[in-house]
Amino acid sequence: MVKKAKMQDAKDIHSLINSFAQKGELLPLSLYSIFEHIRDFFIIKKNGKVVGCCALRPAWEDIGEIRSLAIKEEEQNKGLGEKLVKKALEEARELGLKKVFCLTNKPEFFEKMGFKKISKKSLPQKIWKDCVDCVKFPQCDEVALIYHI
Repeated sequence: MVKKAKMQDAKDIHSLINSFAQKGELLPLSLYSIFEHIRDFFIIKKNGKVVGCCALRPAWEDIGEIRSLAIKEEEQNKGLGEKLVKKALEEARELGLKKVFCLTNKPEFFEKMGFKKISKKSLPQKIWKDCVDCVKFPQCDEVALIYHI
């Protein structure tokens, strides 16, 4: 059910992520960025269309980030988000990462999966790589969480 995304999935991923970005629930991604990072994405399809996505991006030697978790509204509360995150954590383990973090407006979901809240200040690689260019910086409303593998 959970598969690695392919190039032909990029437009569906783009549409899904940006539908949530328009509501302020996710940060927007350009189609170019999705094509560039397609290998990071896991997807779930239904009737040939992407209904869920999640990306795992290594951030440093021992740490990765779960990003862009999105499930079509009509498919939510069916365990798809959990399946995507578990697959991302499985790949993190295979890559030799020791921990995985996320920044989210829905910390309860990740806490149920064993993630623990941390200070964003404990993620300097993330802050200086991505956060400084974010429209929400430095007034970010997202919560940082970490999972130890």
